[in-house]
Amino acid sequence: MAVSGDAGSWPRGYGRPMRADIEAPSRSVWALGDYHRFAQATIWELGAVLVRACAISPGQRVLDVAAGTGNTAIRAAEAGAGVVASDLTPEHFAAGRREARAHGVELEWVQADAQALPFDDGAFDAVTSSFGAIFAPDHRAVADEMLRVCRPGGTIGMLNFTPEGLISDFFGALAPYMPPPPPGAPAPALWGSEDHVRELFGDRVAALDMTRGDYVERADSPREYRELFKSTFGPVVAAYADLADDPERAAALDRDFLDFATRANGGAPGGPAAYRYEYLLVVARRAA
Repeated sequence: MAVSGDAGSWPRGYGRPMRADIEAPSRSVWALGDYHRFAQATIWELGAVLVRACAISPGQRVLDVAAGTGNTAIRAAEAGAGVVASDLTPEHFAAGRREARAHGVELEWVQADAQALPFDDGAFDAVTSSFGAIFAPDHRAVADEMLRVCRPGGTIGMLNFTPEGLISDFFGALAPYMPPPPPGAPAPALWGSEDHVRELFGDRVAALDMTRGDYVERADSPREYRELFKSTFGPVVAAYADLADDPERAAALDRDFLDFATRANGGAPGGPAAYRYEYLLVVARRAA
C-alpha cells in the first residue's frame, strides 16, 4: 500500500500535522547527500537485529519511526507484518520503495514527525526505530508518541547509540562546524542511557529489556571513511555546504574529521579501516 502522488500529502485518516518549527530545517538537512548509500554502508544490516528482538511476525501491524530508506521496515515486511515506514524526509522514499521491491515486499510510506505522529492511538502491534527517532530534539515527545500509537500490550523496539560509544567522539569532532542544537535539546546519544530510557517510558511499560551490543563500520581507509560521510550523510554534507565560502574552516573540518577517522580506526595496520559503534537495544512492552 505505498502512498503515491505528492510525497508531502497525507493519506486519509492521517490528520495530525507536523511541528513546523522542526520540520523545515531538519528535513532540508537529512535530504542532502545519498542517505540510502550511507545506510547500506553503515547500519543497514542492523534492521534485522531489531526485527528479531521484537519478535515481529505475520499479521502484525508495525510502524517504523524515522525509517530512512527502510533498513528495519523492509525486514519487518519480510517477516510477514503489514508495515508503515514513516520519516520526516520523504526524499528517502523513492530509494526505499526501490529497495522494498528488490526484497519482494510492499510497504506504506508516510511523511511524519516522530514528535507528532499522524496515527490513531493504539494503531500498531509494534513500533520500532533504528538510529532514527533519537535525532528528534524532544525526547519526551518521541517517547510519548511511540507509546501512544502502540496498542496496550504491544512492543516498542529501538536501536540507540550509547553516550559512552564512538558516536560521542564522532559528533565531538564535528560539533565546532555544525549549527548548535535547539536550546535545551538533549544529545541524541542519551537515548543509549538505560536511566534515560527508564525515565522516558516510566510506568507506562510493563516490561523493559535493554542490552548493549556493537557493530562495525568499514572503509578502505580513514580518508575513504571521511569521504563517505562528505558525500552521503546529510548533516555532514550540510556542514561542508555551509563552509563553501570559508575555505580555511572547510580545510580545518577536513583535518579534524580525518584526525577522528584515523584515531578511531580499529582496523589492522595497513588493512581496511574499522569503526566499532556501541548501541543499546531497547525492547519494551506497553502496559495493558
